[in-house]
Amino acid sequence: MKIYFHLCLEEFTNCYLVVNDDPKIKEALIVDPGKISNEIIMQIENGGYQLTGVLVTHNHENHVQGLSTLTKIYSPYIYAADYGIAGKRTVLLRGEGTIKVAGLNVEYFSLPGHSADSMIFKIENVIFTGDTLTSGIIGETNGTFFKNMLRSNIQKKIFSQTDDTILMPGHGPPSTVASEKQFNLDIKGNL
Repeated sequence: MKIYFHLCLEEFTNCYLVVNDDPKIKEALIVDPGKISNEIIMQIENGGYQLTGVLVTHNHENHVQGLSTLTKIYSPYIYAADYGIAGKRTVLLRGEGTIKVAGLNVEYFSLPGHSADSMIFKIENVIFTGDTLTSGIIGETNGTFFKNMLRSNIQKKIFSQTDDTILMPGHGPPSTVASEKQFNLDIKGNL
């Protein structure tokens, strides 16, 4: 597995191209297609990958606006907790489970708090956190109730992973579970 990072400058959102470079498979998936650039398309095409899936952490425009471009070029399944994202192309996810996308085992966990449909996705030792967790802080919420819900969900579903688990957020730089346990200001002060 290889992960390619792409930054959408208009919204400062992160998009990830994840490829299974097994020569027998050569498939790819995208996490949070905020904007689909020529660079992303060229990585897929020049690598000889078949785009088979899109993982959406939550239905906010700055994380899904590239879906219209993707679905004009490719026919991937879209995995999300909100059916309204892509209608018939969407595989609706609820709770927790495992799916196979691009020949990779993808664990998914519902993690509401930032938004009602927030999901995180784990592939090998990497978690794509969307806006639930950004390096050093938790995602924005609407009020104390949702902030406490988000903190609790992060502690149960992310901090329960091994310390060396890599966190790839929807905004900002990557982190690790160990770093967030030690330095996340929104969690550390509430433990």
